[in-house]
Amino acid sequence: MRRHQLGRWGEERAREYLQAQGYRILERNWRKREGEIDLIAQKEGLLVFVEVKTRRSRQFGEAEESIDARKQAQLAALAQRYLDEHPALPFTACRFDVVVIDLTHSPPQVRHYENAFYPP
Repeated sequence: MRRHQLGRWGEERAREYLQAQGYRILERNWRKREGEIDLIAQKEGLLVFVEVKTRRSRQFGEAEESIDARKQAQLAALAQRYLDEHPALPFTACRFDVVVIDLTHSPPQVRHYENAFYPP
């Protein structure tokens, strides 16, 4: 499976996981010129911007480590743009979550980090 295919496969697993946890998926792969938000979900009035990381090896470190300050700033800017473009969207708060699909374990592990970071 190529990297792009692996990423899409992982995003689908993350979507299934979040829906099973009671989240309603509003957007998948919301793209703008500046980048992409993998999933945008809502649960109990909370708007959640989700970054999904899928890993089949630890060659480049843990998946969680790949969300550096630059990536956090990019996601925060994209989230602000989403909010600007959807002013009527009802929510009481926002947060940034990370879902890791870790294929280095058998069976694969899903790790969900709520409030994984706060915008810079």
